[in-house]
Amino acid sequence: MNPEPTQKPPQAQARSPRQLAFGTFAGFVALGFGSGLSPKAPGTAGSLAALVLAVPLQLLTPVWYGLVILVAFVLGVYCCEVTSRRMSVRDPGAIVWDEVVAMWLVLAFVPASMGWWLAAFLLFRLFDIAKPWPIRWLDQTMKGGAGIMCDDLLAAAYSIALLLMAHHYLSQ
Repeated sequence: MNPEPTQKPPQAQARSPRQLAFGTFAGFVALGFGSGLSPKAPGTAGSLAALVLAVPLQLLTPVWYGLVILVAFVLGVYCCEVTSRRMSVRDPGAIVWDEVVAMWLVLAFVPASMGWWLAAFLLFRLFDIAKPWPIRWLDQTMKGGAGIMCDDLLAAAYSIALLLMAHHYLSQ
């Protein structure tokens, strides 16, 4: 009598960004509702998507806007963690939910006008791409979904600081 061969559990196989964006809830969120699938500059595409998605957020009170950002951050930690594992990459460029949430945070601190939103977008992209200290350090040392999300929050904080200084200076 031959014993039955033991079956090994299937290996976790990396999935494509497209499969994840349109096949899983976590992927759909982490890839910014598909904006992270942009073949060039997915982080910029995610930041642009955040601008569009932020328009209805302007109707909320500051407390509700803050709650949306908090919930989006917590959801992002989970979704980015799950999606990066499914992609078998620590911080894939296609994951842009961190840019979306960070952009929303920056926009919460500036007037809702085209000029201020453009300044917010440009400053945030500058800090997110250049990653001055300690953003780069945080990006390289903090792991998982929290690491993916937190370096962009720090880039948002840098942007907010400069925008608030500019607003103060310009309003005098």
